[in-house]
Amino acid sequence: MARIQDVAKHAGVSVASVSRVLAGLPGVSDTTRERVMRSVDALGYRPDLAARRLRSRRTDTLGLIVSDIRNPFFMEVSRAVEDVAYANRLRVMLCNADEDPDKESFYLEMMRDENVAGVILSPTLPMLARYKSADYPFPMVLVDRCNSTVEADAVVLDNVDAAMRLTRHLIEAGQRKIAFFYGAGSATGQQRHDGYLAALAGAGLSPIAQALRPTVEEARVVARNFLERQKPLPDAIVASSGLILLGLVEALRDVGLRYPDDIALAGFDDMPWTRLVTPAITVVAQPTYEMGRAAIELLRARIQQPEQVVRRVVLRGELIVRESSSPRK
Repeated sequence: MARIQDVAKHAGVSVASVSRVLAGLPGVSDTTRERVMRSVDALGYRPDLAARRLRSRRTDTLGLIVSDIRNPFFMEVSRAVEDVAYANRLRVMLCNADEDPDKESFYLEMMRDENVAGVILSPTLPMLARYKSADYPFPMVLVDRCNSTVEADAVVLDNVDAAMRLTRHLIEAGQRKIAFFYGAGSATGQQRHDGYLAALAGAGLSPIAQALRPTVEEARVVARNFLERQKPLPDAIVASSGLILLGLVEALRDVGLRYPDDIALAGFDDMPWTRLVTPAITVVAQPTYEMGRAAIELLRARIQQPEQVVRRVVLRGELIVRESSSPRK
């Protein structure tokens, strides 16, 4: 079995340098770090994790708490986090909070007990309302959800801008009565609702908003009831997330309506099925993988330099116009 001394000899560096690389500490050049990791792979070296934790009081484990792992958005974020973690020989503990503040608190306590090095969190609205970094013994990065009042490292989409551009596209396509279905339990849903309202206000139009729990099942039920009672129908319906969008498609099928012939349709998240269905669906595509990658890089930087200034990465969504938002014939 290879020892740390064997890795140092193979890489042509000191034992201290190998230790710093394996602990994820600063003070080692990228070239040296890459050389050490190649030697670790070549020799099949596995450090004594238990002993190292006892000495350092740190772990090589990161926590990742997402709101719904069934959401393709969080699948892609999780994949990016895991890819970067593996490249740096870090472990990831994935937890699914289900938009439930109690589950979220439980998992944060579990992370504390596990002495994780840091946490990436997609927070609920109650968490955002009370968030203070000093309340936690580990650094934390917020992903997808944050607001201007929270002092925390974060990676987010410019949700207001994205929803404004999507709504304006529909207005420019001739739609006047635009219904918006959004997740009321998250900052993301609220911000996209704000963008929708701003676009309507700029055009002198009235909102038709439906707040709901952002799941496929609830979106289907709420949208079906809405479509059955709305006479006349709105010109367009918009979903604030990919799961809600799928629920809207199912609801349209349930009531025998076709898009865009009977009603225009648009939403968020460029998932494979939105491109494959006929007609294809107009969406705002999010740089999802990049959001996950940026989140773990922010967390690694915060772990290495705890006193650095708060950083926020704001990314822009891409409006992809397809047949579903075409004007009625």
